Amino acid sequence: MLTKNTADEGQAVFLDWLHDYQRDWLKPDIVAGVTAAAVVIPKALAYATVAGLPIQVGLYTAFLPMLIYAVLGTSRPLSVTTSATLAILSATALEEVAQSGGGTQLLAACATLTTLVGGILVLAGLLRLGFVANFISDPVLTGFKAGVAVIIVLDQLPKLLGIHFTKGSFFHNVLALVQGIPHASIATVALGVVTIILLVVIEHLWPRAPAPLIAVACGIAAESLFGLSTHGVEAVGHVPTGLPSFTTPDLSLVEQLWPPAVGIALMSFTESIASGRAFVESSEPTPQPNRELLATGLANIGGALLGSMPAGGGTSQTAVNRLVGARTQVAELVTAGTTLGTMLFLAPLIGLMPHTTLAAVVIVYSITLIKPAEFRAILAIRLTEFTWALIALVGVVLLGTLKGILLTIVVSLLALAHQDANPPVYELRRKPGTDVFRPVSDEHPEDETFPGLLIVRTEGRVFFVNAERIGQKIRALGVGKRPSVIVIDFSGIFDLEYTALKMLTEAEQKIREDGIDLWLAGLNPGVLEMVRRSPLGATLGNERMFFNLNYAVENYLSMPRPDRAS
Repeated sequence: MLTKNTADEGQAVFLDWLHDYQRDWLKPDIVAGVTAAAVVIPKALAYATVAGLPIQVGLYTAFLPMLIYAVLGTSRPLSVTTSATLAILSATALEEVAQSGGGTQLLAACATLTTLVGGILVLAGLLRLGFVANFISDPVLTGFKAGVAVIIVLDQLPKLLGIHFTKGSFFHNVLALVQGIPHASIATVALGVVTIILLVVIEHLWPRAPAPLIAVACGIAAESLFGLSTHGVEAVGHVPTGLPSFTTPDLSLVEQLWPPAVGIALMSFTESIASGRAFVESSEPTPQPNRELLATGLANIGGALLGSMPAGGGTSQTAVNRLVGARTQVAELVTAGTTLGTMLFLAPLIGLMPHTTLAAVVIVYSITLIKPAEFRAILAIRLTEFTWALIALVGVVLLGTLKGILLTIVVSLLALAHQDANPPVYELRRKPGTDVFRPVSDEHPEDETFPGLLIVRTEGRVFFVNAERIGQKIRALGVGKRPSVIVIDFSGIFDLEYTALKMLTEAEQKIREDGIDLWLAGLNPGVLEMVRRSPLGATLGNERMFFNLNYAVENYLSMPRPDRAS
């Protein structure tokens, strides 16, 4: 069993599953791969339309990126194609650079964007920046995905209703949608509603069934049997049969597209690593973040050459892959092979698919991104993170996806900076009969105090931003107590910055002039060494620095009574 966590571990994991492949894994891998394809292909087609791209781009995205990741990736069940989040991010990026050009310019812009996303992921992997995904917290991701769902549903409702209007801001689109309802196509609405009902019923009664494939097949059959186009139901139209042609990026678009590419790359990696970790089994190696960056990056670069849109791991198809029985990356190879077969033989059937059917598929699966239970869980624990989630939701809806997520990350970092600048400072008392010290609380009025001794604790990093604030809080705790000794518990302080140490030295001199001694307890080795090298260390000496609070209290209690404040 491989346990080392090194840069070449990803390669070892790849060789492990390939060399140790068991014959009885083949059948579940094939079944899982075909079943996942039944989910992946319809959704990839739908998400291509969300991104404003030709529908066949969805097939291209479900083919080569999946194939490359299956060979290079470290997650055995992860299914790599596009997602609702990546689709709407891509749409935002592409609509600005390709709105004045035709289809050729749009595909070139897509190839450029996808190549940039892949290049950024590969560079991040080489620089071992896998930790960057942690900058998007769970509450931010919860709000972001909910906001994306709102945007996607609003974008797809006109197709579900069979109406057309010029897209604009969120409120413009809502107003235009409401005004267009009286002009909706009855046949289009009816087929869309039936498709939604079919999807919901299948998902609830037969959750392992390929609901998107069934819904799409029914839509195509309805178009073929009843000639729905004569009743105003619009179909996808011609879809090219065969392999995609080689697509080259447009270097002139790099300057415009690299900022959104950074956001898409971050979201691609975040979704991929989250999905991979969510479905890993105890007997499998844990996905390696930096290797995942390289694998998804190369998958995007390779896919871009054949016209795919930005790709990443998807939760729903990965869940299907795992639940149906996928054991290794062979399942993803089967999914890619099934997609290839679809490109070569089934493209004409896809052209008969009604737009309202695709819209129904997108709406049903996009709504699942809105998870009220997660919002409630966040709110039940802390209001701050709930606020982050709401800012992410509202920011994405009103400002757009990229600006919305950037706003939320900035707000999150500012909130964390505020917390660092305003750390808690507790007065401590001792639990009777123990050496446990805990913050003063009305729940424990029996906790021991020691006349003339003030024990305080702060936590985190003490540095130039928060040192003065910590000093103010300690002085406030000493008001009315007239302590002769103040003990600061350093056990929760992992770093003491130079400016803060200088301010502590000056504070010690000031309170000593007022007849108060400063003691320190529980310093970790790094902080202790820094204090000893400073003037404060010489002033305190070993007599006023203690291993822990218990030693400090014992020393205080052993002092002659006249030395203590009354």
